[in-house]
Amino acid sequence: MAICNLDLPVQVTGLSLNSPEQLAIELALAVAHALRMAIEARGVASLVVSGGRSPIAFFQRLSSQELDWSRVAVSLADERWVPVSHADSNEGLVKRHLLRGPAAKARFIGLYQSAQSLEDAAQLADQVLAELPQPIDVLVLGMGEDGHTASLFPGSPNLALALSTDCPQRCLPMHAPSVPRQRLSMPLALLASARLALLAVQGHAKVATLAEALAGVDQAQMPIRAFLHRPLEIYWCP
Repeated sequence: MAICNLDLPVQVTGLSLNSPEQLAIELALAVAHALRMAIEARGVASLVVSGGRSPIAFFQRLSSQELDWSRVAVSLADERWVPVSHADSNEGLVKRHLLRGPAAKARFIGLYQSAQSLEDAAQLADQVLAELPQPIDVLVLGMGEDGHTASLFPGSPNLALALSTDCPQRCLPMHAPSVPRQRLSMPLALLASARLALLAVQGHAKVATLAEALAGVDQAQMPIRAFLHRPLEIYWCP
């Protein structure tokens, strides 16, 4: 392991790893430690994760970590507005790969809501998220090759509100450029409140995107920039 030579802001730390497997192991250890510390300090802990395919190995490693999972509430930074049984559901992914074994005792607070419209679903999710212990104890973000994180996509109609530091909603309706387009996402104001924020990046293309994001300031162009000048730990590998 080695500290990567990207030009990081002073409040951001970076750990460069040799493989996705090593990244999953180190990230799981860091998250489990932070959750244990939160439980010891406050009796409960909250964990917010991102979906997609990249975090599967991390979920599997984290699920076997020893901690009092019954005191942990797990939620999602964002969700595709599809039923949980759908192959694209982040909730389904988390339940299959993280909430198993000892981690099955954790309380899951999902974003997906069956409703007449995406906007109605976001309002229902906002109400449900009141049950999530806040500030978030541990946040694990991913990043796309376009510089999006959670479902904060460049060009999404609600992006300005989602990136506002005083957005009052806990969940917003968002639109992605790829199918499924309808998404639900926590906004920056909620995500950035996390006591510990981590970003996992895998692959040469995404590392190049990260370098580009670090070199600029336009958050609307690359929403991940909203997190790069806040306390953040980045784990990445080729």
